[in-house]
Amino acid sequence: MAATPPISPARRKQVLRVLFISLLLDLISFTFILPLFPKLLEFYRNLEMEKSGTMLSRILYGLNAYKNSFSKPINDRYDIVLLGGAMGSLFSLCQAIASPIIGTLSDRYGRRTALLWSMVGNIASVALWCAATDFRTFLASRIVGGLSEGNVQLALAIATDISSDEERGKTMAMVGACFSIAFTFGPALGAALSQITIVAANPFATAAGVSLALIVTETIYLYYALPETHPRQQQQQPPTNGDTKHTPPAPEQRSERTNSHLLLNLTHFSFILFFSGMEFSLPFMTYDLFAYRASDSGRLLGYIGLVASILQGALVRRMHPLRVVQLGVVSCAAAFFILGQLTTERGLYAAATLLAVTSSTVVTGLNSLSSFEAGSEERGEKLGNHRSFGQFGRALGPLAFCTMYWWAGRGVAYAVGGAGMIGVVGLVFGGLKPPKGLAKLNSKSAAVVASE
Repeated sequence: MAATPPISPARRKQVLRVLFISLLLDLISFTFILPLFPKLLEFYRNLEMEKSGTMLSRILYGLNAYKNSFSKPINDRYDIVLLGGAMGSLFSLCQAIASPIIGTLSDRYGRRTALLWSMVGNIASVALWCAATDFRTFLASRIVGGLSEGNVQLALAIATDISSDEERGKTMAMVGACFSIAFTFGPALGAALSQITIVAANPFATAAGVSLALIVTETIYLYYALPETHPRQQQQQPPTNGDTKHTPPAPEQRSERTNSHLLLNLTHFSFILFFSGMEFSLPFMTYDLFAYRASDSGRLLGYIGLVASILQGALVRRMHPLRVVQLGVVSCAAAFFILGQLTTERGLYAAATLLAVTSSTVVTGLNSLSSFEAGSEERGEKLGNHRSFGQFGRALGPLAFCTMYWWAGRGVAYAVGGAGMIGVVGLVFGGLKPPKGLAKLNSKSAAVVASE
C-alpha cells in the first residue's frame, strides 16, 4: 500500500544480517522443546500421579473424559500426545491474543523497543522452564512465552520497513528460511541435550539452560546491533553507525489497496486451521499404519524441514508472493488426499515432499502480501492481526481435526480436510490479486529483460 522510505544498501544489509542471526538464535531455542514434549509431560505425570487435586491431574481427567467419548478406541500412549496438543493450543491462543497488542506497540514506540521488551518476556519464560520442578511452573512458562513471543511478527515488520516493493518477496523468504533451518537442526539439538541430566529435580534443565543462554545472547546482540527501522521513530534518532548522511524518511506515498486485510487474514486462518490439524495428526497416523517410533517421526520431520530449506533458498525467494501462495495451497490439497489413501512409506514421503513445498511457501507468501497492504504507521498492527488469525487457526485446528479423525476414521478426516483445503485454493485463486505496485515493477523488469 505504501512505498518504503529510502534506506542505504549498507544499512539494509546490516539490518538483514542482524535479523537473520537473531531469528536463527530465537527459533533454534524455540524448537529445542518440540521433541521433548512427550518425555517432559510424562515426567510431570509420573511425578504428580500419586498426588490428588493437582492441576495436572485435573487436566488429565478432562482429557481422558474427552478421549473416552470417541467411538474409536484411542491407545493410552496418546494421553501424552493429547496433553501436548492441549499445551500447543494454549500457547497458540496466547499468541493470538498478544500479537495485535505487540504489533500496535511497535507502531507507537518503535520496532526495536517492542522487540527488546518481547525478549524480556522470552527470557522470563525460559527461566521458568529451567526452574520447572512441577507442572504448574512449566505451564506458567508456556503462558508467559505465548504472551511475549513477538519476535517473528516484529522481524516481518522490520523486514518490510527496510525493503522496497521489489525486494519484499526475497526478504520474506529469508525469514521463512530461518524457520526451515531452525526446524531442521533445533529439535535434534534439543533431543541430544535432553540426554544430559544436571539437575535431578528437572531432567530437562540442560536443554532449558542452553535455550536460556541462546535467548540472552540474542537479546544482548539485538540491544547493541539492531537500529530502529520504524520511519517515524527514525526521525527522532540521531545518525548511527557513522551514517552522517542519514536523512529523515520522505512522506509516505499511498497507493490503492489490492487485497483487503480481512480477506488475507481469513485466508491465513483457513489455511492454518486445516494444515495444523493435519500436521498434528501425523504422529497418530504413522503409528497406526507403520508403527512409527519417535525417531522415525523425527526423521520424517527432518526430511520435510530439509526440503523446505532448499526450496526457500532456491525457488521461493525468486517467485511472486501470490504465485508462492498458490503453489503451496495446491500442494497441501494434494497431500491431504494422498495421506487419506496411502498404504506405503513411499506414499508417505511423497506426501511429505508436498508438505515441504507447503511449509516453505504459503505463510511466507501471505506475510509478504499482507505487508504490501500496510502503511508504515500501521504495519506492526496489521501484521500482528494477520499473525493472530493464523494462531487462532493453530489453536483450533488440532482439536477439530483429531476429533474427526477418531470419530470418523482417517479416510473421512483427510477427505474433509482436503475438501476444506480446496476451499482455501478457491479463496486464493479467486479472491487474492497481485499487489498493483509489485505488478508494475514486474512488468518493467520483464520489459528490461526483453530489450536486452
